[in-house]
Amino acid sequence: MTASDWQLGLTQYGAIISDNVVTSFRQAQTEIESVTIKNTLCDLSHLGLLELSGEDAAGFLQGQVTNDVNLLTGNNAHLSGYCSPKGRLLALFLAFAHHNHLHLQFNRTILEPILKRLKMYVMRSKVEIKDVSDSIIKFGLNGPNSVALLMPHFTQIPTQDYELVSLDNAAILKLPTIAGHSRFQIFTDDKYAPILFNALKADCLLVGKPCWDWLDIQSGIPDVLPKTQEQFVPQMLNLDILNGINFKKGCYTGQEIVARTHYLGKVKRRTYLASIAASTAPIEGDKIVDSVGSEVGQIVRAAPNQQAEYDALIELRIEAKQAGNLTWNNAAIHIKAQPYPVNDDDVI
Repeated sequence: MTASDWQLGLTQYGAIISDNVVTSFRQAQTEIESVTIKNTLCDLSHLGLLELSGEDAAGFLQGQVTNDVNLLTGNNAHLSGYCSPKGRLLALFLAFAHHNHLHLQFNRTILEPILKRLKMYVMRSKVEIKDVSDSIIKFGLNGPNSVALLMPHFTQIPTQDYELVSLDNAAILKLPTIAGHSRFQIFTDDKYAPILFNALKADCLLVGKPCWDWLDIQSGIPDVLPKTQEQFVPQMLNLDILNGINFKKGCYTGQEIVARTHYLGKVKRRTYLASIAASTAPIEGDKIVDSVGSEVGQIVRAAPNQQAEYDALIELRIEAKQAGNLTWNNAAIHIKAQPYPVNDDDVI
């Protein structure tokens, strides 16, 4: 069963699919209004997944990404950036180890060029990199009763953010969440996926990708998309705050720029959680302007919120955030309480 076959099976439940993304189950606004109060179940086929294997896989990846691959024990995951030689992000990975393989999960819209680029640098290393986005089925569970819903099906449930539990039929990853709920991503195969999904959906509202995006945004988790590749140094997306950069590991592509930014204290731009009073969707890379019309930042990612407007992660000059009076497309931007501390004193 490919991811397309899997998604085709979801149409029996009302899934609306566009460009291989489940956008909704025919009640988009109800879905987003319910995500903070109900148990929700979301297809995650829009996330690409690469698998790296071979005796040199860890060493190869260690020289490519911002985080320490050696810290992936099989029981955890972490965020990690993939930079150009100029220290600009080409991709943002959720990395984890599983059964002698390394996995990189990231936005599927940039998978092909990233796969091609990684393979270009393998050279003579004993590394195989392949796309397993279709063979490993991925879906997410969030809600007040999510732990209880998983317990009949698994002997162990992760309890800490980014803890990974690998079992016979599936792997479960706990993710940051909001409103006192627990959020999990489940990785499984085409045989067990329908069994587990059907069992869970009996107590869940099925929701589309915008709901999962909104949960990521509320947790302050950024993304790198085609329009924002090479736009950000990792610290601009708060990867240092999100433990997505290891400053003690060895060299990697772009490391000099990332380290210089850290040790010289010149972080002049950060990413903030905001709401945008707009009825049309902001697009990643769209510019944000201040009160005199000067460009001071851009949209990182956005999703509809419960007020029929939009919440977003926005990258800004720190002084512009402090000054306020920000707009996108003439729509007012309101900076919200941050999901983790962001030091506004970084600017020098």
